[in-house]
Amino acid sequence: MAKRIGTGACLKDLTRHDFLVGSALTAALFTAALLLLPPDATPEGKAPETTAPVSSN
Repeated sequence: MAKRIGTGACLKDLTRHDFLVGSALTAALFTAALLLLPPDATPEGKAPETTAPVSSN
């Protein structure tokens, strides 16, 4: 039976299986984030003014 990572466990208790499962879950998390968030997402809030004021001559 493989040792499981618990609280206070040292790094030598990490099994190859635990490492692979953790890596796969991390990859799935990043893939889901890339798929769910639009590529041109900008944070909400006050954005800098990008248009020039129209002058009335």
